[in-house]
Amino acid sequence: MNKTNVILNKTSNSQNLLQALKAKADAKRSFPEKVADFMTKFFGNIRFFIINFLLFIGWIFVNIGWIPGVDIFDPFPFGLLTTAVSLEAIFLAIIVLISQNRASKVADLREEVDLHIDIISEQEITKILHLISMLCKKQGIDLEQDKVLKDMLRSIDTDKIETVLETQI
Repeated sequence: MNKTNVILNKTSNSQNLLQALKAKADAKRSFPEKVADFMTKFFGNIRFFIINFLLFIGWIFVNIGWIPGVDIFDPFPFGLLTTAVSLEAIFLAIIVLISQNRASKVADLREEVDLHIDIISEQEITKILHLISMLCKKQGIDLEQDKVLKDMLRSIDTDKIETVLETQI
């Protein structure tokens, strides 16, 4: 297997892992979360906007008397329309918040996976630097004066980083 295939394989595996996480999270959704996701998808498109726009315009036209033969049922200042719009806004906000909370949980899970991958990558890079350093020494190249390399060769204390982050949160 050549280098390009290895890189593509790793990338594909990472994408598959993240897709699998999303699929697992989607499968674990509660019924209300599934309904909220469906409703968010339905309400969050141009069709819903157009339906609302036409409904509100029609309501206003009827109730200012511009449509002959139709009785006015909600005269200006359109108290019933205001109530309906307010209730719609409340329900839409709640539905969106439910979907956002679930999306936030999935994002947190992805961040956790990213962190683990970053830690593994750091360990791999440090190991590669050790190997390169050994090869340089074997070739007679003096690396003792390179303070940056010395810092890079030290493993990162993930427990210390975690403690610092916890205190900042």
